This record gives sequence, C-alpha cells and structure tokens, in this order.
Amino acid sequence: MAPVAPPMTTPPWAVGPSYGDVVVEALTRYPRRDAFVLGDRRATYAEIADRVARTQSVLEGLGVREGSAVGVLSPNAPEVFVVQTATVLNGARYTGLHPLSSLEDHIFLCDDAGIEVLVAHPAYAERAAAVAERAASVRHLVSLGPSEAGPDLLELGAQAPARALRAPDLGEETTAWLQYTGGTTGTPKGAVIPHRALVQLAQSVTNSWGLPERPVYLAASPITHAAVLPVTATLVRGGTVVLQQGFDPDAWLTAVETERVNFTFMVPTMIYALLEKADPASRDLSSMETLCYGAAPMTPQRLAEAQEAFGPVMLQGYGQSESIGMATSLRKDEHDPVGRPDLLTSCGRPVAGVRIELHDDDGMPVADGEVGEVCIRSRAVMNGYWQREEESAQALRGGWLRTTDLAVRDAEGFLHLVDRKKDMIITGGFNVYPREIEDVLTGHESVSQAAVVGVPDDRWGEAVAAFVVARPGAEVDVTALTALVRERKGPHQAPKQVRIVPELPTTGVGKIDKKALRAVHWAGQTRNVH
Repeated sequence: MAPVAPPMTTPPWAVGPSYGDVVVEALTRYPRRDAFVLGDRRATYAEIADRVARTQSVLEGLGVREGSAVGVLSPNAPEVFVVQTATVLNGARYTGLHPLSSLEDHIFLCDDAGIEVLVAHPAYAERAAAVAERAASVRHLVSLGPSEAGPDLLELGAQAPARALRAPDLGEETTAWLQYTGGTTGTPKGAVIPHRALVQLAQSVTNSWGLPERPVYLAASPITHAAVLPVTATLVRGGTVVLQQGFDPDAWLTAVETERVNFTFMVPTMIYALLEKADPASRDLSSMETLCYGAAPMTPQRLAEAQEAFGPVMLQGYGQSESIGMATSLRKDEHDPVGRPDLLTSCGRPVAGVRIELHDDDGMPVADGEVGEVCIRSRAVMNGYWQREEESAQALRGGWLRTTDLAVRDAEGFLHLVDRKKDMIITGGFNVYPREIEDVLTGHESVSQAAVVGVPDDRWGEAVAAFVVARPGAEVDVTALTALVRERKGPHQAPKQVRIVPELPTTGVGKIDKKALRAVHWAGQTRNVH
C-alpha cells in the first residue's frame, strides 16, 4: 500500500484554537480564584471575565470590531489586561504604548497603527489628550477612571448589560497585536502578531520558563511590553498576577513576602537595584521558584551575585518582539557558576515550539563554533511588519525569521550571542536605536557629526554614549544636548555620557567606525547581549 501524502493545507480538525479560545477558557475555569492583585485591590477570575465582556460592549459602541485598532497608555493595572482582551475578542488589534516614550513617538505610533480608540490611565491624561489632538487616526479618547481626558471606560463598562464571555470564531492568523519594535532606520515597526503566536507564547512559557504549577507572578515592569509574556500562561494555570506600577526594591521584596510570589520576570537593572539598594538576605523569599530575566545584557559576575542572593532560581529568556519574545532559555540548573561557568555567557537552547539555525550571509547553516545569524521558525513568529512589505520580506526571507542577532552554537547546542548586525543598544531593558539619537544630536546647530554606541555599565548593562564633533567655531553644551534627547526621545534614550571629539574614526570606505569607538570601552570584557 502506497504511503498517504500529507495534506497541502492544515485539515480543519487540526486547526488550533485562537487566543480568544485560550483566554476565555482560562477566565471561566477558576471563577473564585484571584486573577489580579494591585496593592489592596484584588479581582477574581469571575470579576475579570465580567469586566472583559462588558468592555467588549463599550468598545463595540465605539465602533471597535474586526479591522479596528485600540491603543492603551497606562501603568500596570488589571484594566490593561481587560481592555487588551476585550479588543482581541472583538476581532480587533491591540497596541500598548510605552509610558516612557516621547510624545512624538506616541503620535507616530498611533497614526502608523491606525489606532482609532486610545485608552489612557488618568495619570497620563495630559499626554493622551496631546496625542489625540495631533494623531489623525484617533477618533475616541477614553479614560481608565475619572479624568478630563475623556469618558470613563470603567463607568461605561459598569453600566453596560452583563453578558456571557465567549470566544468568537476567529482564525488563528487573525491579527491580535501590533507589537512595536525598532527598524533598520530607527523608525518603529509594528510586528503583526496573530492569534496562533499568542497561543504558542503561552505554551512555550509554560514548558520552558520554569513556570510553577500554580504561579503567583509578580510584574513590576510594564505589561504593555515584555512583562506581559507570562500573564496568559499564569492565568491558564489558574495562578495570580501581582502588579506593581513601577519598580521599588523594598516594595518588590515586600510583595514577594506578602503574596508568596513564586515567579517573576525582571530586566537586569531591576536585579542590580535589589542587590545594591535592598537586602534580599533579610527577607523571606522562600516562596520564589523562578526568577526569569532577559531583555538586556547581564555579565557572568552579576549573575553569580544574583545566584548567591536569591538562590538557584535564575532562568534566562531570550527572544524579540517578532517572535513574541520566544527563542531560547537557559534553565535554572544550567546557571552553575562553579561547575559550568561557561554557560553564564549563553542565552541557552531553543524553547519548546521553536527551531533555531545559525545562517551565514548567504542563508546557509554554519558549523558549530562559527558565528552566524540567529534564524527562527516557530508558530510564535510574526506575520510580518505592519504595512511594510519590503522590510517584512527581508526579515522573513527563505522561510525564517532573521533576527539580525549573531551567535555561536557550542557542541552541546547552547547559543552564545556575540553581537548584533545592527548597532542597537539595550539599556535597562529598553531597546535604543543609535540612529534616532544621532538624528536629534545632529539637528542641533552646534553639532556637525555624531555617533552613538553602547558602553558597559554596571547598573544599566549598557549605557548610551555619544561622540560629538562640533561645527567650526561652535561650542557644544553637553547638558543641553542631553536634555534635547531626553525631550525628543524620552529619558531612557538620553546619553549617560557625551564626549566632544575632534573627529570620528572611519573605515576604509569612509563610514563611521563604531566598532573602533566601542573597542576602547569594552577592552577586556565580553559584550554579551541576552
């Protein structure tokens, strides 16, 4: 009997659930358990499910349906998840606006994503009003609570009739999120994240990020961005998401004690602050099972310090927005400063559901020990960049997500990131694109040329450093330049140092040699980007 040929398309009985199916199942399975905690506020699964359903009605009244776009500008709050979920269940696409981004970036993002409904926390009412006034796409501005920014979405939801929470019949390729990331020119690009990618996210986090059986997840960094990654997986397992609206070392330690937190995600600067400004050894952290870190470089020396302070709970996650943060993990048992110090420079091995190869410039796999570009295949990979066909084709050419990260794979399959094809800086967990800062600097009347690179910093992992050449006869005011970048691009992009130099080094073809600029600062150190 001849073998049966595999079907060319996915048969209907093998089509996976949408993200809506997954989140509705989670919210309705554990009605009496606490889903979210924020300070003294607690919300059960049943309460969150009710709020999501009512918010769906409010958004429908504002015209939010398939093809619409909703943006949220808010610190951490259960309502952020409520609006995010209601948007996706309505078949629309969701985008989180980072609170630390500049006004110009918020305006650009709204217009680029086509955000029609902007939802803002009262703390950002003034910023949201300015965005809504200047962004052509925004038709409705609503507030998460009483404010002058617009109607109170929470009050409108409370007045809406109760309705059962159900998942609509959405295809797994329906766009759920536009997750913005920087582009090759420094202009943010929206990674188009379909439902199937969010489903894979929950599966990969559950399987490869050391998630406890019943998680109590503490999120102190914004759930509009990386801290959102474990939220759905936590809810799927009937756990609790503990939110904080900003990071304070003592408050973080208190939350771990009082809520018996057993899982968290942190960027290295938060870990450094705990080590330097608090006393973890004096607190009861016995509940902690997994401390996942990522989004920025962390040196082996600081990893060893964290291991000593928190115990054998450290787990690293590496990825990027284009694959919903899912690529590799370095497990807790692989953090062994004594027995396997070599692994402390590794970002681990592929997480469950991800296939990785390292390719050369011709798209061919490289041998172990050779440098190649990290290329990913996974159900977590985006469908391209929003309204950017050429850049999408470049990023996904050959059927792989080409990350532009360069790495070496050792004989055991562990990946060691060595550099990035682009010169992106990761400082305090934020991606900073030098071109954006250089454009601001060279726009000043006193500046002729500028080059921005990342330099090692014990607190931030990497710090933004600017090298500036003055115009003939001009005097450069370093303080003014730093303030200018802070105003235009936000505080996390402001240079920590600005050096006035007579000229910038160049390569043989006349390009600014950033490698030479970095070499002086990184001498004797390995620049590991996780």
